[in-house]
Amino acid sequence: MSFKKLGCLFFILCFSVGTAWAATPDEVVKETAEGVISHIESNRSLLEANPEKIYDMVNELVIPRFDFISMSKWVLGKHWKTASETQRSKFITQFKALLVRTYARALLEYSGQNIKYYPVEQNPQSNLAVVKTELISSSSAQLPILYRMHQKNEEWKVVDVAVDGVSLVTTYRGSFATQIKKNGFDALLNELSKKNEILGDSISN
Repeated sequence: MSFKKLGCLFFILCFSVGTAWAATPDEVVKETAEGVISHIESNRSLLEANPEKIYDMVNELVIPRFDFISMSKWVLGKHWKTASETQRSKFITQFKALLVRTYARALLEYSGQNIKYYPVEQNPQSNLAVVKTELISSSSAQLPILYRMHQKNEEWKVVDVAVDGVSLVTTYRGSFATQIKKNGFDALLNELSKKNEILGDSISN
């Protein structure tokens, strides 16, 4: 999945901490996405002069709205059960850092795309929901983005994203499983750490 596509999905994923909690997941997505876009546009010159400042925004507005423990369990699959508590903790830290750095890098590419929202898909007897949207560029090109969310402690949190039919969790799950099978869990942790360092250094260069 390209940085550009990740940047596109980022805006609808962002949940403003200060926004009053809406009744439905799609209302949450719409209200908070518009707030984040406004924040980006109003701070464009600051971000252009100091691109590393984007990390503060991602950590403040995005990270609290993801359920990284559930995402880590699903991404690792059977390897979560066999990993030690220390390995699990390190993986959650590195996986979170990977998304922060990837989204932060892509965020700087935002160029005023419009967002189209569809009614939420939700079973009233379930704590799961799917929010479908489309990102529409100035050339009218459409990029479908689907958000899988679940309600935890009365808050709706993101547990997966699919861009143009490609699931974030499924993509990383396959990649990580291959690395673990080939070199072991600790090797995956080391690889993630190195990748995060490279992404962190590149955004300010």
